[in-house]
Amino acid sequence: MDIDVFLHMLYLSLNAYAQFTTSLEKSKLWLHKYLTLPAQALPSLVISVIGLIMAGALMDKYKTWDMFIKTSELFILIPILLNLKGNLEMNLAARFSTSANLGDLDHGPTRRSLVVGNLALLQVQALISGAIAGVGAFVLGLINNLGGDSVTYFESMYIISSSMISATASGAILGIFMCGLILLCRKLKVDPDNVACPMASASGDIVTLLLLGGCALVLSNRINTMFSTIVFIVLTLSLPLFGYMVWKNKHMKELLFAGWVPIIIAMVISGLAGVVLERYVGEYKGVALLTPVLIGLSGNLGSIYASRISTSLHGETKENCNVVEWTLLAMNIPIQIIFLIIIWAFQMGELHYTGWFFFAYFLVSMICTWICLKIGKYMTFGFWKMGYDPDNYVIPYLTASIDLIGTILLVLTFSLLTSTGADDMKLHVSQH
Repeated sequence: MDIDVFLHMLYLSLNAYAQFTTSLEKSKLWLHKYLTLPAQALPSLVISVIGLIMAGALMDKYKTWDMFIKTSELFILIPILLNLKGNLEMNLAARFSTSANLGDLDHGPTRRSLVVGNLALLQVQALISGAIAGVGAFVLGLINNLGGDSVTYFESMYIISSSMISATASGAILGIFMCGLILLCRKLKVDPDNVACPMASASGDIVTLLLLGGCALVLSNRINTMFSTIVFIVLTLSLPLFGYMVWKNKHMKELLFAGWVPIIIAMVISGLAGVVLERYVGEYKGVALLTPVLIGLSGNLGSIYASRISTSLHGETKENCNVVEWTLLAMNIPIQIIFLIIIWAFQMGELHYTGWFFFAYFLVSMICTWICLKIGKYMTFGFWKMGYDPDNYVIPYLTASIDLIGTILLVLTFSLLTSTGADDMKLHVSQH
C-alpha cells in the first residue's frame, strides 16, 4: 500500500475518532445537563404534592367546621390568601435562586444583607397582602351573598385579622426556611431554580392553612368583641418597622414599592377562583381535595420554568426552552399518577374512583400544565423585554391564571361526568 494512501486513511480514521469522542462528550454533557433537571426537581415536586394533598385534606376538613360554614368568607379567603402568600414566597425563592446562581450569596456581608432584607420585605408584603386578602374575601362574600344575612363590623375584623396573623406568621416561618434551603442548595451544588419554588409552594400552603385554621378558631371565640380589632391595630403598627428595615437595605430598597400591581391583579383573579370554589365545594365530592394539587403542581412546574429562564436572562446564558418545556410536561405524568394512587389507596375525598374519572382528571392536569408552561415562558421573555425583572412579576400572574383556569376546568369536568350519569360525584346535601 502506498504510504500516502496509508497516511491519508490514518488521518481520516483519527479525525473520525476525534469527532466521535467530541460527539460523545457533548452527549454526556447534554445528558448531564438535562437529566439534572428531573433528578433535582422530581423529589421536591413529590414533596410538594404530599404537601398539597395535606392542604386539600385540610380544606376538605375545614368545610365541615362550624366557623367556615357560618362565615363562608373564610372559604373564599383560602385561595386568595394561598395565592398571595404563595406568590410572595415563590418570588422570594426566584429572587434568591437568581442571587445564588449569580454568586451573590458567596460573600458573607452581601449574603447577610440579602437574607435580612428579603425577610423584612416578606413581612411588609405579608402584612399588606393579608389585609388585602381579608378585605377582598369580605367584599366577594358580600357580593356572593346579596340578599342574605348582613355581615357585622366584628365579623369583618375577624376575617381580616385571621388573614393577617396567618400571613405574617407563615411569612416569618417560611422566609427563614426558604433562605436556609437555597443557601443549602448552593453549598451542595444543586440548582435552586429546580427545587425552591415547589418547596415554597408545598410548605407555604400547609403552614398557612394550619395557621389560618388555628387563628380563625381562636378568634372565633371572641368574634363579638374588640379583640380582633386590637390584633389588627398591633399588626398594622408593626408595618413601619419592617418597612424602615427594607428602606435602609441597599439591595432591597427598590423592591419596597415595586411588584405590587401583579400581586393585586393576581388577588382579583384568585378571588374569582375562590368564588367558583366556594360555589361548588359543597356540590361536588373531592373538589376541595383535587383543586390544590391540580393547580399547585401545574403552577410549580410553570414556576420552575419561569425561574430557570429568568436566571438564564440575568446570567446572559442560553436556556434550551423546548427541551426544558417538554421535560417539565413529562414530569407531570409520574407525579399525577403517584397522587391518584395515593387518593385511591386511602379512599380520600369521598369519591367513587372509576376509569373515566382518572382519565378526565389526568387530561385536565396535562392541559393545565401545558397552559402554565406556555404562560410562564412568554411572560418571562415579555417582562424582560419591557425592562421588568421577571422574578418579581411573572409568578403572581402565572399562579393566579392557573388558579382560575384549573378551578374552572375541574368544575366543568365534574359537571360533564355527572351529566353523563356519574351522580355519585355529587354531594347529597348541598351547603348552598
